[in-house]
Amino acid sequence: MAYGAKPLEGPATFADIEALPEGVVGEIIDGTLYTQARPRAAHGYFELRLFRELDDAFQLGGEELPGGWWIMAEPGIRVGGSPEFSPDLAGWRRERVPTFPKGQWTDVPDWACEILSPTTRAYDTRIKRPFYARIGIKHLWFVDLDARTLTVSELRDGRWLEMGVYGESDDLIRAPPFEERDLRLGWLWKSLPPPG
Repeated sequence: MAYGAKPLEGPATFADIEALPEGVVGEIIDGTLYTQARPRAAHGYFELRLFRELDDAFQLGGEELPGGWWIMAEPGIRVGGSPEFSPDLAGWRRERVPTFPKGQWTDVPDWACEILSPTTRAYDTRIKRPFYARIGIKHLWFVDLDARTLTVSELRDGRWLEMGVYGESDDLIRAPPFEERDLRLGWLWKSLPPPG
């Protein structure tokens, strides 16, 4: 039962997620239900700040802002073999997915971001990272709050290629797939409590 995998009689269904107790979240990857506790305060706060940083420029767009994306926090996504998985943040290029879905997202995102924590680090890196490559997510970010790093990867020929690792000393960065505008990485770290 590694990584919070929950043993079931058959392949997991959305009903198994709905039956989870309060405070427990779940995802189904390749028929297996994985569970974990809801994220802690620093995780949620960083997620909110990163969403805000990307939302204005890349989702809303406008004067001198690129736009062209749908960006969601913790979207429920359904793709073949996985009736529910949810990256911390995900984005879809509007040129590929022109309309916002009426129900659950069924298109593979172009970008996903996971915020690592001690309880989800192994699951995010050993289960979700290869799953994201299999389904064809093109860009993957891992945020490590303890190490204060952002690791940016791009899928090439079915394998993740590391494009850069950025830390606390990197104030402004340009990272794929959002390289049209500076990302205020230093601003994102500022309000978090010291690591440890």
